[in-house]
Amino acid sequence: MTRVPLLSIIIFLSAVFYSCSNTSSGEYSNQETIDTAQLFNGKDLDGWVIHGTEKWYVEEGVLVCESGSDAQYGYLATKESFKNMDLSLEFKQEADGNSGVFFRSSIEGTKITGWQAEVAPPGHNTGGIYESYGRGWLVTPDSTLDMHLKMGEWNKMRIKVVDDEVTTWLNGQQMIHLKDEKIGTAEGQIALQIHDGGGIKVRWRNIVVRKI
Repeated sequence: MTRVPLLSIIIFLSAVFYSCSNTSSGEYSNQETIDTAQLFNGKDLDGWVIHGTEKWYVEEGVLVCESGSDAQYGYLATKESFKNMDLSLEFKQEADGNSGVFFRSSIEGTKITGWQAEVAPPGHNTGGIYESYGRGWLVTPDSTLDMHLKMGEWNKMRIKVVDDEVTTWLNGQQMIHLKDEKIGTAEGQIALQIHDGGGIKVRWRNIVVRKI
């Protein structure tokens, strides 16, 4: 029988414990890190496509959307399509701030089909899910959760979409959880929105997606 030195056993068990403790604490595994990407590079709109005549630009490392003279709907969509994902981003609303984050969407001109996690002023369902050119509101957050929106300050939104399940969080608070068969069959682009009507300005940063 081959004897394994006690020191080698201790080193092996320490390595296993360290690996497990990192994973359980919420840190990404090596594979998850590989599948995580910054969608906005802080310099330009590389990897994105503008739809419509509204304004999209980078200012001091922050992505800005702003109503133009046409005051119509506008979108900034990823070139890449996504299905199962965990998306996080930060937004700061100025002026009206009526916007949103689309997932599993497709765009022709300024007609977008898909699902939107709402970004809106207080009292207008931030974190809820709206189906564009379809069934309309699928789910809205409990009105008491609106207190977690910080108008005029930076907010963090997280959108997790796995098969037919969607969950959103705002500043760490879960806003909705939804199971929907139609969402489960779709795949498409991520897109940021400018609502029509004019007077809208929203800033975005730290747009990170992890494929699941």
